[in-house]
Amino acid sequence: MPCERKPMRYDHSEGHTEVCYDDSGRFIVTCGNDGDVRIWESLDDDDPKFITVGEKAFSLALKNGKLVTASSNNTVQIHTFPDGDPDGILTRFTTNATHVTFNSSGSRVAAGSSDFMVKVVEVSDSSQQKTLRGHEAPVLSVTFDPKDDFLASASCDGSVVVWNVDEQTQVISWPLLQKTNDVSNAKSLCRLAWQPKTGKFLAVPVETKVHLYERGTWDHVSTLSDDLLTQPINVVAWSPCGRFLAAGSVGGALNVWDASSKLCVERQKHEKGFTVCGLAWHPSGSQIAYTDTEGCLGLLDGLSTSTSTTSTSTTKQVAEKKPANDFDDLFDDDDDRLMDEGLSDTNSPAKKPAAVDDDDDDDFLVPATGRVRNRAILDDENSLDTGSLKLGRDKFGEDDDDAGSAVMPAAAAPLVPLRPVYDGPMPTPPQKAFQPGSTPAHLTHRFMMWNSVGIVRGYNDEQDNAIDVEFHDTAVHHAMHLTNSLGHTMADLSQEAVLLACPSTDELASKLQCLHFSSWDTNKEWMVDLPKDEDARALCLGQGWAAVATSALMLRLFSIGGVQREIFSLPGPVVCMVGHGEQLLIVYHRATGFDGEQALGVQLLQFGRRKRQLINGEPLPLSRRSYLSWLGFTAEGTPCYVDSEGVIRMLNRSLGNTWTPVCNTRETCKSKSDHYWVVGVHENPQQLRCIPCKGSRYPPTLPRPAVAILPFKLPLCQTATEKGQMEEQFCRSVLFHNHYSFLSSSGYEINEDGRSQSQKEQQELLMKMFALSCKLEREFRCVELAELMTQNVVTLAIRYASRSRRMALAQRLSEIALEKANQMQEEEEEEEEEEPEYSRRTSGYGQSGRHGNRRNQEEEEEQGEELREEEDGGQEMETEEPAETRRPAKVGRANPFKVLGSGKPSSSSGQPRVTNILDNMTSSRKSSPLSGAAGKQSKGPVLKPLAPRPKTKTQSTLLQMTGTKASNKKTPENAEPAADRQKQPDVPPPSAPAENTENKRPKTGFQLWLDENRKNITADHPDLEETDVIKEAMGRFRTLSADERLSWTERAKGQTGDDATDLKKRKRGGAGGGGGGGEEEDGRTDADENSAKKKKSLDPSSKLSAFAFNKS
Repeated sequence: MPCERKPMRYDHSEGHTEVCYDDSGRFIVTCGNDGDVRIWESLDDDDPKFITVGEKAFSLALKNGKLVTASSNNTVQIHTFPDGDPDGILTRFTTNATHVTFNSSGSRVAAGSSDFMVKVVEVSDSSQQKTLRGHEAPVLSVTFDPKDDFLASASCDGSVVVWNVDEQTQVISWPLLQKTNDVSNAKSLCRLAWQPKTGKFLAVPVETKVHLYERGTWDHVSTLSDDLLTQPINVVAWSPCGRFLAAGSVGGALNVWDASSKLCVERQKHEKGFTVCGLAWHPSGSQIAYTDTEGCLGLLDGLSTSTSTTSTSTTKQVAEKKPANDFDDLFDDDDDRLMDEGLSDTNSPAKKPAAVDDDDDDDFLVPATGRVRNRAILDDENSLDTGSLKLGRDKFGEDDDDAGSAVMPAAAAPLVPLRPVYDGPMPTPPQKAFQPGSTPAHLTHRFMMWNSVGIVRGYNDEQDNAIDVEFHDTAVHHAMHLTNSLGHTMADLSQEAVLLACPSTDELASKLQCLHFSSWDTNKEWMVDLPKDEDARALCLGQGWAAVATSALMLRLFSIGGVQREIFSLPGPVVCMVGHGEQLLIVYHRATGFDGEQALGVQLLQFGRRKRQLINGEPLPLSRRSYLSWLGFTAEGTPCYVDSEGVIRMLNRSLGNTWTPVCNTRETCKSKSDHYWVVGVHENPQQLRCIPCKGSRYPPTLPRPAVAILPFKLPLCQTATEKGQMEEQFCRSVLFHNHYSFLSSSGYEINEDGRSQSQKEQQELLMKMFALSCKLEREFRCVELAELMTQNVVTLAIRYASRSRRMALAQRLSEIALEKANQMQEEEEEEEEEEPEYSRRTSGYGQSGRHGNRRNQEEEEEQGEELREEEDGGQEMETEEPAETRRPAKVGRANPFKVLGSGKPSSSSGQPRVTNILDNMTSSRKSSPLSGAAGKQSKGPVLKPLAPRPKTKTQSTLLQMTGTKASNKKTPENAEPAADRQKQPDVPPPSAPAENTENKRPKTGFQLWLDENRKNITADHPDLEETDVIKEAMGRFRTLSADERLSWTERAKGQTGDDATDLKKRKRGGAGGGGGGGEEEDGRTDADENSAKKKKSLDPSSKLSAFAFNKS
């Protein structure tokens, strides 16, 4: 169907226009924004007749000598045609009518309005009206069923509705369109069209395709599409014969499809690429008149629809029997012009061969990627694609003077050299460069930049061309108003400067302008002209530097003061780039994408004293058929980006610089047409700062949009379950706190409290998952979780497992605890080898680490509080330690696993500090003869898990063959304590530190009472073990009156210093004296003391002592 595109002519003032033919096809009738209806005898008519219908005319329809118009005075008027005499007002609305149409007979008019209503009015009697209510937004278009039973309407609420006119009810509604709040904001006018005569199909433009719905069943039976269409279709119109469907799109594309074969038989392009908003067929079917949003009128002439009147036959019959002069009708014009992608502005070569011979020669060199698949309609051995036919015709010098010229007959086709036909995926148009945090450049009022520092707004209207800079924190700088005389289109904003850039013109080069407002001198502005034929495509600011990427695939780096520092080539055309501190993130096109995909690459560079490239040209992952919509850094300096599907991805440095999806904003959107415009990301606290946009992808400048905060959520499996929720929280916590290690390695100060809090949060989640896995009897999973825990939390896991009577699990966990202890010991030994001044470092280490990690351990103990039994031992624990041996400011919750064996101050030990909890737990679980070593106490605070201390006999038992490696590496001043530690494993446990314990740890009231009443208890219950004896003693001690218990406590307090020594001597005398008796008594006393201290962990420790750390 070759046709000629006539040059366009001025029709109306700029704005929406519509067009139609009269019944005879003699006149072309148009209306426009100037309020006139013009009647053209032809496209060349220089003096058309006009009718003024109002201030603006929005729509028109013409039938049976009646001209109906929708004007800006909220009325639908009727005039005679062609005289143009007013014939009254058909109906009124409360606001503008948006579209009017006649039924097939011309007896009724339907009108849709911005007040959400559709009215059907009888032309002969306007008092007979029917109102169709149900739309929830302005109506976009209306169309009558040719049989006058139904009416279809499209609305800004996203729906296309079919109405029963007589019953005034909805027959069916399809949610097909994006929602908007007004016709002016709609992506498409969605002009519906019902197939004439039979009314079998309703054509609905949806994005870049046309859906055909069958009358009666209302099923979606087929779709008309074209791979070269990239912009939404605005308007569709059926040919009078009902076989062909024409469509005009937002991007200016004009397509004609054969509805029966679904083939695109004609493809033209608006000469300037303006939006087509009006479309009408000539009654003969030989012409299509169209109008655009700039007020111009155009014509496609020479369309042949004669085949619509002939009987169709099989494709083979068509190929063999069709006359040669009708051969062109079998093929679409795109093939006839041989791979020019249907976008050439020249006319069809069939019409004007002389004017396009050179172009055709060039077109042969164009790769066949522009071909639309499955266009061939011949299926026999003689069939060829029309590109081959055209090639053969040109090659052998055949004439094609007019549209009916003969094409090579099918019999001669095999003589033509065949060209391969590309049938693979179609290339994707590369996305244009943009500034993250900016709205489109064609808007008169737009955001040039919105980031964490402030907002840059651009105004380019009739009154003003200016730039406003506003800071979120006015302490950085006051707001600025800049005249935009150079026409800057790009901007970036930092704590130091504002960076602007403008494209080049015929006279001026592209310029880069920087307002360095933080400069301490008076000259705060500098400007640079880029080389000729080099335009700025993207720019960004960092800490002390500015960068601009250009159309010459160059990146130019400047200091913030204007010194040119670096220049290097980019691997591909830049898409966007951002800076943060010393980091520069660049995204560019690394290749051509196919099937709607963008092939982007990413580079991450770090400046500073040692410049380096962290990511070198890796592919940037995007969602399917999406493009990049925002790129930036979190406030903590982690790169992240958003694609058009609303998926936010963040760099995972701990996993080899991979990209992890952390949020999908589409899940929060209420409507398909709603979006979130991202302005900032924070890792601590975890916040996604964005602006909700109703029916749009970006916000308006006025009124100032409100920023919303969205939570992050990793797309893990089964996040509705408790297990999935905790796994998601744990993975997210780990990912969002990776920045601590990066910042510390880069030399930045970090918040230690925040880091410890994040570690605590992760360990809590691990413990909860461990408990859940225990309940589900997933012991292997429990061990996997324990591998991720710190040693302190593994201790809690062991206690939980023992309480849950999972002895095999507890045994495996104890092995993990030992491995972690050995690992930490080796790490600390390596640190000792690296640091010669060991004593100074160790003492400093103990001082600095004591406070933070004591608190951490107490917090971890609190995590396990739900796993422990409630006991009343806290009061007795307070009475065990006299005031002289504690530091009240440092002692928190008393922990039975911490109190025993807290060791000496940080003077001389290579023993890992984190093993204390595990070691203490071992000490407290030993039986009486083995517990003497645990009593070796110093005058320091009781709860000191971080202080390194000499290795005890019990620790040697725990670590078994690990020995005392660290003791051989001590400096001379630590030689004596190290020697003591080496001797301790060989000393019999009962006699090791008894004397020292007696002198430094006076007995409590309960211990004195137990010493005197132990024989009575054992006599009453001879079968009790030591722990049960203490339990029974505690029970009896509690039954005493408050006065009696107080007296025992007073007696204990009175026995200090020499009194305690005298008491010891008297006990030795009573026992028979002698060294052996003394040792036995010391061992027993020490065991009693140790046993008294175990009263807070009786049940769990007694269960675990049978297997976890059994010396035998």
